[in-house]
Amino acid sequence: MAIGRIISGQSLNEQEESFNVSLRPKLLAECVGQHNVREKLAIAIEAARQRSEPLEHILFYGPPGLGKTTLANVVANEMQAKIRCSSGPALAKAGDIMGLLSNVNTGDVLFIDEIHRLSTPVEEFIYPAMEDFKVDYTVDSGLHAKTINFPLKRFTLIGATTRAGLLSAPLRSRFGMLYHLDFYTSDDLTEILARSAKLLDLQYEDGTLELIAACSRGTPRVANRLLKRVRDYAQVKGTGVLSTAIVESSLKMERIDPLGLDELDRAVLRALVDVYDGGPAGIEAIAATLGEERDTLEDVVEPYLLQIGFLRRTKRGREVTPQACHHLGLKQHKKKHSPDQAELFTESGQ
Repeated sequence: MAIGRIISGQSLNEQEESFNVSLRPKLLAECVGQHNVREKLAIAIEAARQRSEPLEHILFYGPPGLGKTTLANVVANEMQAKIRCSSGPALAKAGDIMGLLSNVNTGDVLFIDEIHRLSTPVEEFIYPAMEDFKVDYTVDSGLHAKTINFPLKRFTLIGATTRAGLLSAPLRSRFGMLYHLDFYTSDDLTEILARSAKLLDLQYEDGTLELIAACSRGTPRVANRLLKRVRDYAQVKGTGVLSTAIVESSLKMERIDPLGLDELDRAVLRALVDVYDGGPAGIEAIAATLGEERDTLEDVVEPYLLQIGFLRRTKRGREVTPQACHHLGLKQHKKKHSPDQAELFTESGQ
């Protein structure tokens, strides 16, 4: 059910990624939202340029689709530096990252996505590269093994992760700047959609972009994906211009409600109400009930439901809120106290 979710912050495929690249801002002045992060970055970049030094290492963390990769490219553009990109799972051994490090020049940016998935040997290998800009690389093995101390040019490592809690403390401490990316407001998303529509040469009526923004779960990647789907729908079913009726019909066909909830979101909330009497229920139990992976629910479903106040996390598990029941038209079950517990409190009070 979770595969290919249109409102997922994860990138669906390479084709979509290339589409998104064409819409991405190139400079900080073109970016929308994340005002605090952009302000801090602007100061750091200007200071580094004035000193003619590379930037400190940067870590961007937050839910998928909020612009971590985009900001890494923007930083490289602002510093007029080349950027080399890789990802944690792709760097399996020291030799993999050695190839990247040996080719970076002074001031270049090395971007590692999903940096929390680096293997332990690779992670330990890059510690001296980040701190002292040198690495000890072992050539051959056994009796013929020898270690070469390899000096590196001063570069900037930018890491991105959706699971900052999985980063080891030694790796996290080596980043000079850590920035958390928050979900975007509807106004910011509307501005992003207006910019995307202009780049796509797409005409729209007043109020239509606001409708799409409201369903985008605070995530630019989702907003641009929905805009693309609505554009296709308008081209086939209408005149190519986005109207309120066209947008509403397109979203209804995708089974996305006005708050941006899809079938999986509604299934999680219904399971909590119907099966677990509103909760609390453990995430493993909910995942088993729905036949979904725990990671899918924690990374993709929960963040948005928590943000809009439809879900509560407690020590005993997840609970549904009255707002969620009202939105879905469900009746929240009243909690029943066990007789034993009632008697216990009665006796102690006597």
